[in-house]
Amino acid sequence: MACVFVFVYGTLKRGQPNHAVLQDSAHGCASFHSCGRTLEPFPLVIAGQHNVPYLLHLPGKGYRVRGEVYAVDEKMLRYLDDFEDCPTMYQRTPATIVLEGEGQEAGCPQEATLQCFLYSKATYPPEWVHLPYHDNYDSKGAHGLRYNPRENR
Repeated sequence: MACVFVFVYGTLKRGQPNHAVLQDSAHGCASFHSCGRTLEPFPLVIAGQHNVPYLLHLPGKGYRVRGEVYAVDEKMLRYLDDFEDCPTMYQRTPATIVLEGEGQEAGCPQEATLQCFLYSKATYPPEWVHLPYHDNYDSKGAHGLRYNPRENR
């Protein structure tokens, strides 16, 4: 089975409201690979009437966003594209992810990196650029912006 790596930073992470999507084998196969963070900074904002986490496609602005890397098969990738309404709402783009817990333990001077896909927003209301940026998303975080799950909309 050929797989690709996907970096998730929002509601698909473990302990977050939509993580079950990655666990449902009816959607395909997804296996946790590691935690990590984007090599380049990005603005991660919580926006819209449902308090959705969005990674704005503005590389170099914001923070190195923390998240999780999953190895997914083609069926799961297609499901995630549909789930993320790609390419209408999100775009799936490649990004370099710095893996946590790699490199230093093996005595390597450089951090281990991996090319992954991530879902980001290329078009958004201009005022979103001025929202607070986050480096790590938690739906129940101190930001106080509670995510409204799809089933409640």
